[in-house]
Amino acid sequence: MPGEITGGGLTTVDKYYQDYGCRARELKKQGKQIIGYLCAFTPVEIITAAGFIPFRIKGDVNEPITKADTEMETIVCPLVRSCFDMALKGKYEFLDGLVVPHACDSICRTYDIWKYSLNLPYAHFINMPHGTGDASLEFYQEVLNTFRTSLAKFAGKEISDQALAEAIKLHNQNRARVKELYQLRKASPPLISGEELTKVLIAAMSLPVEESIEMLGGVIDEVKGRGALFAQKPARIMVIGAQVDDIAFIKLIEDSGAWVVADDLCPGAREFLASVDVTADPIAGLAERYLRKIKCGRTYREMTGNYEEYLEDRFGHMGRMIDDFGVDRVVLYIYKYCDPYGFEVPQIKSYIEAKGTPVLYLEDEYSMSTIGRLRTRIQAFLELLVK
Repeated sequence: MPGEITGGGLTTVDKYYQDYGCRARELKKQGKQIIGYLCAFTPVEIITAAGFIPFRIKGDVNEPITKADTEMETIVCPLVRSCFDMALKGKYEFLDGLVVPHACDSICRTYDIWKYSLNLPYAHFINMPHGTGDASLEFYQEVLNTFRTSLAKFAGKEISDQALAEAIKLHNQNRARVKELYQLRKASPPLISGEELTKVLIAAMSLPVEESIEMLGGVIDEVKGRGALFAQKPARIMVIGAQVDDIAFIKLIEDSGAWVVADDLCPGAREFLASVDVTADPIAGLAERYLRKIKCGRTYREMTGNYEEYLEDRFGHMGRMIDDFGVDRVVLYIYKYCDPYGFEVPQIKSYIEAKGTPVLYLEDEYSMSTIGRLRTRIQAFLELLVK
């Protein structure tokens, strides 16, 4: 697909971040079809293989939720309500379809509202299981094949194994570029700030995968070329939570005197660092990645071994990132009414603190109106630890 990006860089990132969806509008005018989706559990490779452009729907922390609250209960996750609010207000008028996976209850139980209210030409719900056993994996492969058949019918053409394999290769290449950017955070001070990287990942969610790959390459070249740009700060922070699709919170931490050098977020390490294995049946590789490799609070994992081994299985990837990226403090950032992560908080906190890393737990409402309160708590957290 010919794109307008010619290398790109942080200036290009800023354009697509500030005017989120502008590239999708351009492509829509060129006759391309855009499929919107919620959550990192949507298998974007199948959308790409069908010839459509996957587009991640995001909310807006600066926009008060008004229209969504007339159709959704206010105890629904504020992130989901904000996403829906932006869609109702015409922010994503270019969408031709919607794909919603069975992630959390707030996403799953509002699918019918999305489908009815947006009334798009295409809508599909992916009934993703919550277990990771062999029976769940087998069931999920059938679910993905059902999605493949449904989307092919809408596209008016078969989605071949070859097309899937090519799409998997592209998205793996995109993830490899993100991994390369993450490596630049290991330096002290990091070569790319948390605010910059968050912008990059958000911008990438709005682009065709080929253009995202090109943009990421431009950012990598630019960041490597400028070398050590930042000053040392007394703390290296890892942020753990659900979806952070705005720079406000990351910027708040970095403005308070720390660098955000690692994360377990979407978009972020949880979404981008796990690749799809190349398998004879592409659906098998996709099922393995989305069901077992993405470690999220919405997925139940059977207890194996003793309790410590069980925690290591669930949260060991966080512990390894803390070690690999030289993290000395963790911020656990959870949205109000986010049950999957709300239930995880005690165990995540105890697991990380048992390894000697202090944790600050924050519950937020996905709104700029709470920034002042969060700033006070973050500054106090950093000051106490310096003393």
